[in-house]
Amino acid sequence: MKYNQVTIKDIARELGISPSTVSRALKDHPDISPDTKKAVNELAEKLNYQPNIVALSLRQSKTNTIGVIIPEIVHFFFSTIISGIEDVAYSAGYNVIITQSNESEAREITDMKALFNSRVDGMLMSVSRETSNFEHIESMLAKGMPIVFFDRVYNTDQSSKIIVDDFHGAKDATLHLIEQGCRRIAHLEGPPNLDISKQRLEGYKEALQENNIPFSKELIATCPSGNIEEGKAATEKLLSLKNPPDGIFATNDPSAMGAMQAIKAKGLNMPQDIALVGFSNWFFSSLMDPPLSSVDQPGFEMGQEAAKLLIRQIEKQGKDDIAITPETKVLKTRLIIRESSLRKSK
Repeated sequence: MKYNQVTIKDIARELGISPSTVSRALKDHPDISPDTKKAVNELAEKLNYQPNIVALSLRQSKTNTIGVIIPEIVHFFFSTIISGIEDVAYSAGYNVIITQSNESEAREITDMKALFNSRVDGMLMSVSRETSNFEHIESMLAKGMPIVFFDRVYNTDQSSKIIVDDFHGAKDATLHLIEQGCRRIAHLEGPPNLDISKQRLEGYKEALQENNIPFSKELIATCPSGNIEEGKAATEKLLSLKNPPDGIFATNDPSAMGAMQAIKAKGLNMPQDIALVGFSNWFFSSLMDPPLSSVDQPGFEMGQEAAKLLIRQIEKQGKDDIAITPETKVLKTRLIIRESSLRKSK
């Protein structure tokens, strides 16, 4: 009979809890309840669980390298984040390995394994548009890998996060359209599984509610990939409604660019017939005709803050296995008003 070594995953499966909870229970972490610790330790003893000493000793040697998993390097926002990460990491004496999930869950899993096998000291991660199962992340956290999430996060109480205030950014964009006289405002929604899309939708809804403008489902058009083609197709449908919108708030600038193409093709005038606001303030936003109003996100600062948090965690962890208290840092957005939405003079 072949002998298979019992792992943390086996104990987790048996007890119906996450591998990271098992790992922390075995380390007597204060956040884990006494009952859970008791159950974990009893089962570990029963199954004769032994930590993998070879793996542990390999992990303990520091490489001064951090890994980054990013959805798309060509995305302007993410490229500015990388610049911020490198700015801090290199100054602190760390090398950076960058991987691109290309918005694929399978590729994200492969990237994570590759970084782990490269023995990085920690990881910075923004989850892919496709990711709906987070077992690969839980498994990595259970191995004691420090992970800091940025922008698109996995909501766990074990990791620090750097996010922008998507809710208030979206609310500001929608309030601006209302101030410009728009009363039938459509929203081009991002991938519904991402928290950033949910926050932007909620910010849009709150702005309407505060101004007694009824929310209408027919004015929500989902753009799962958030690209130019989807923005154009979604706007064409919105403009064909019996009562079309007089304003559009787009989840990002590429979908806003598609919206602009559809508006022009219909022979409508911006902002008089329809006002338009995007989100992200891509470098091309100011070059569009008319220049696009957009919510600016501090990408460089996000990269810097994420790298600082991760390096602090790596260096704390190296000193007597100190328990890390995860942090969530929220960065403010800023609405950049340009001609695409400016019906009234400032």
